[in-house]
Amino acid sequence: MRCPFCNAPDTKVIDSRPAGEGDQVRRRRECLECKGRFTTYERVELNMPKVVKSDGRTVPFDEMKVKLGMLRALEKRPVTPEQVEAAVGRITRRLMAPGEPEVASRYIGDLVMEELKALDQVAYVRFASVYRQFEDVQAFREEIERLENQPDPEARRRQLDLLGKEEGS
Repeated sequence: MRCPFCNAPDTKVIDSRPAGEGDQVRRRRECLECKGRFTTYERVELNMPKVVKSDGRTVPFDEMKVKLGMLRALEKRPVTPEQVEAAVGRITRRLMAPGEPEVASRYIGDLVMEELKALDQVAYVRFASVYRQFEDVQAFREEIERLENQPDPEARRRQLDLLGKEEGS
């Protein structure tokens, strides 16, 4: 790999480890010429399905668009960039899993809502208000009531842990 500092053609890898949720490799590199160090990330490039928009147009999947939409909803919320990256990674993997050549944009929106609900309920309602095109305060109220009637993600995780332990007993 070419050095970003001096443009020398050769660098060596001095450290390599998994990154993200194990779907990336983080490599620390050193230039053989200027001794500058930098980090690169490597991940498998897979063919993502095309996105079918509500008007019937087909566009390439854009992971950055998903991430930016989530970040907009998560603005000023206590969610780390690592949590956002992990959520985007889960969405991307779920889109690739069925191996379909096309996927409806609505499905991607539903996956984003699912991830936001688990990360931060305020961000979830923010995203839902745009995604579902809330027309009035009543629509907000109904969505919040739906959230209140569901156990929070942490309670759901604890519940699943208890069930898992009982089954193994």
